[in-house]
Amino acid sequence: MSDDTRDNPQEPHQEPHDDALGTRLNWLRAAVLGANDGIVSTAGIVVGVAGATPSRAALLTAGLAGLLAGSMSMAAGEYVSVSTQRDSERAALETERRELREQPKAELDELTGMLTERGLTREVAREAAEQLTRRDALGAHARVELGIDPNALTNPWHAAGASCLSFTVGALLPLLAMVLPPAAHRLWITVLSVLVALALTGWGSARLGAAAPGPAMLRNVGGGAVAMGVTYAAGALLGAAGV
Repeated sequence: MSDDTRDNPQEPHQEPHDDALGTRLNWLRAAVLGANDGIVSTAGIVVGVAGATPSRAALLTAGLAGLLAGSMSMAAGEYVSVSTQRDSERAALETERRELREQPKAELDELTGMLTERGLTREVAREAAEQLTRRDALGAHARVELGIDPNALTNPWHAAGASCLSFTVGALLPLLAMVLPPAAHRLWITVLSVLVALALTGWGSARLGAAAPGPAMLRNVGGGAVAMGVTYAAGALLGAAGV
């Protein structure tokens, strides 16, 4: 037994409990997935164009167009999605606020019942419901009944910005790998860079989800390889046909 343990025999083991941990993990997961989308979609574009023409200008134009279109699409889609979620959360909170004002007894009984369903005895659940109601009735009902933290509603602008940024960062890799190296080496450098990056994003997404990284990495690398193979073949056929 250590000296610290002897000096503080009743001190409990401290574990980090952060209410925002789940939110941060979701943000990180969204960022990894956004970067992954940027890598795959832009790689598909530039590899497909490379199959049709060796022109650096054409590759840069197509890659930049894909980057800008993809990042704006991601941002707009995330903004609309999160705005809808936020509107729904606000509506649910307003309904709960009205019910607490108009039917406080019924709401107290409802909170007691939900706590009982979670394993508390009826007496303990009632006492807990009363204490939670006195402290913050809306917050208690929002968290227990709706699964919402009224003080941490989703922000659509943050979501849009994060998606746009992560997609852009991911898209820059295949774009730069394709336009910067000499023409004789750009294709294999791009393919290798993309596959390595996809392996890393697969590993990252698996770790954030507490899953085994191997299958996620294989899915990512396999999907990216197929996407680049298909687009390159399509570009080569169009280039050969003189389109």
